[in-house]
Order: sequence, then C-alpha cells, then structure tokens
Amino acid sequence: MSDVLTLIESKMNGMSKRQKSIAKYILGNYDKASFMTAAKLSKETGVSESTVVRFAAELGFDGYQKLQRALKEVTRAKLNALQRIDMASDRIDSNNILDTVLQLDIEKIHSTMEEIDPDQFEKAADALVKARRIYILGLRSSATLARFLFFYINPVFDDVKLINASSGSEMFEQILKVNEQDVVFGISFPRYSTRTVQALEYAKSKGATVIGLTDTGASPIKKVADYCLTACSDMVSFVDTLVAPLSVLNALLVSIGMKKRDDVYRSYGQLEEIWDKYGVYNVNDLTDDNNG
Repeated sequence: MSDVLTLIESKMNGMSKRQKSIAKYILGNYDKASFMTAAKLSKETGVSESTVVRFAAELGFDGYQKLQRALKEVTRAKLNALQRIDMASDRIDSNNILDTVLQLDIEKIHSTMEEIDPDQFEKAADALVKARRIYILGLRSSATLARFLFFYINPVFDDVKLINASSGSEMFEQILKVNEQDVVFGISFPRYSTRTVQALEYAKSKGATVIGLTDTGASPIKKVADYCLTACSDMVSFVDTLVAPLSVLNALLVSIGMKKRDDVYRSYGQLEEIWDKYGVYNVNDLTDDNNG
C-alpha cells in the first residue's frame, strides 16, 4: 500500500468509535505507533488488544505486524533528521548503544533474506553481465553504496560509469547517450532522492534496462525499475543503517564474478602485477616480526 496514512483517512467515516480512537492516534503519532506492539498501542488508545488486531484486518492487512511494517515505511520516508534523532532517544538504550545498533543491523539482514526476490536478483545479475555499458547512480547517503559497487565492478567490465552529480543538469549530461544496450543501476533509500528517480525515468524512456536497489516499502524506485533488489534499511538516530543493502551488493558482486570468472581472473591477475610493480600495497614480511 502506497501510504497507510491515506488509507486510514479514507476509511475513517466507516469505523467504530474504538477504531476511530486507534486511527486518530496513528494519524497524529505515526512515528511512535510504528514501533509499538499491539499491546502497547491498545494501552495508548484505551482499547483492547484484540480491537487493535481487528483494526489492522479491517484495513486489509494480514495481521498487526503487516500494519506496523507499513507504518515504519511511512516513518522512514517522512521523518527529517531532527525527528530521527528524537525517535532514537526512545528506541536506543544509551547505556548499551553498541549491542543495540549491531542487533538492529542483524535484524535487517534477516528481514532482507526473507523478503528479497531471488528471481529478481538473478535477472539483475544477468542483465549486468550482458550490458554494453553500465551506469551506477546513488546520491547522498546512497553514494557510498554506489561507489562501493563501482570500485569492484569497474575492473571486470569494459565500460562502467559512476554518475557524479552536483546538480540535476550535470547528472543528465552524464547519462545523455544511454540506450537500450545499457544498464542503469540506481540506489536510493528513505528519504528517497528525487533526482535519482528522475534519472532512472529518463534512462527507462531511452530503452535502457533499469535495476534498482531500494527498501521494501512504497519506494518510487520500484515503479521504474525493470529489476528491483530490496534490502531493509532503518533509522538509527540521524544515520541510515545500510548494512543489509551492502550485503545485497556483496552477493551481487559474487554472482557476477562467478558468471564472468574468466574475465575476473584475467583482470585481477593484471592488477596484481601492477600493484606489485608499483608497490600499491604495503607487504611486510610478518615472519620476522612474529619470530622476533
């Protein structure tokens, strides 16, 4: 569902008094409600837990957890940085930050494993292998993921371009000649980058294959991508946790490496010779250190 808040508003007139209490609370406090259990929400609204569960069913959700997930998706897309910081104060134990954040990242990887479509993953890998030219685009926090993918994929393919865009016009200039033989790989997570979506729409209009890496919500990337890789992200204070998306990229790179094993072996063999010749890496004889 594109926006659960709009859905709730549209059904308000037909709700019972107790259901309206839940609806009004969610509409006014969707950020808090998205992290509440059914029991907690029932306490906040003064209704029974079973009423909360029935409320979710009346909206068309298969269980309260599905409603909660939809609320989280809205929350990630709508909250600004200051609101995220305020929310983190309620979610994270300040005395146990390390364990809490690491556990949240672990949960996101588990959720991604359950939700990602293996068929989409394989088709995306095949499309990249067959592409004449590959464009990689990720702005703001997603730029880190884009650069990671470019770093490892560039030595394997003949023509890979990392789109660097300080302005919208500059971005379109770099993808001006995109065509049906090309793949454009776009990455965006809440809060979604408008310019990334616009660039992917342009590439699609030119016949290019569009691959998206985004979250599992009502992402605008999903609407334009031919193949969409979904990975769970979350808000940890002002920081977007991108551990799960990075894991998906790792898997994609491994898949590509296996499909292009000969090319990978040849390219990295040449690179090893260059690295050795020019001393790119500091290789120490650890044997003497260990014995000394």
